[in-house]
Amino acid sequence: MMRKMITLAAVAGVAVSVAQVPASASSSSVLSSSASSSSTAATTPLVLRGGLTLDLPSSWQVYGGGDQIRVVTGACTRPRSHYFEPKCRSFWVMGTQAIRTGGEGFQTYNPNRGPFYPAVDVAPCATNPSLGQVLGKAVAVGYRPVGAGHRAHYRVWPGRCVRYDNGEQKSTFKQREWYLPKERILIVDQWGTPGLTTVLKNAVWR
Repeated sequence: MMRKMITLAAVAGVAVSVAQVPASASSSSVLSSSASSSSTAATTPLVLRGGLTLDLPSSWQVYGGGDQIRVVTGACTRPRSHYFEPKCRSFWVMGTQAIRTGGEGFQTYNPNRGPFYPAVDVAPCATNPSLGQVLGKAVAVGYRPVGAGHRAHYRVWPGRCVRYDNGEQKSTFKQREWYLPKERILIVDQWGTPGLTTVLKNAVWR
């Protein structure tokens, strides 16, 4: 697991290998072709595969498409970059291809086996790229509502931001995940995004 891998990467500037999925639309796209990314209303509808519609606060911005969608909720240095890009307050909506390579070592993601972690090395911490992130055993396991009549597999993985050279812990975070296996939709949040739980609970299936 990642909590053990920090000793294997105890050198500065360790490179992280990240699974990259083309953003072009395909049959695996998590984003519906009818999705709207702009609105003058207080909320903006994000229409996903299977008719799942999330009403996002209008201040949240949607980037990407196809199989990987990033919803930026605050300050962000590079919103169009890859999953492990640090310093970007956001959460991700992943589809089939990202899930297929979303486990540690690019194995298929399975919440019963481990967190979403598409890498083979220690990835940079979301809040500080000079530190590595280490995920531990899930501290919350269960189900959470995503709209009426749908329950997502829910996990909370405790994270630590540590120095690459000696593993010293500098800060902590939590990685929250909502997984809908039938629809092949996964939501990942490392920022404790305020309001996200309510947005998912109030989602609409059309």
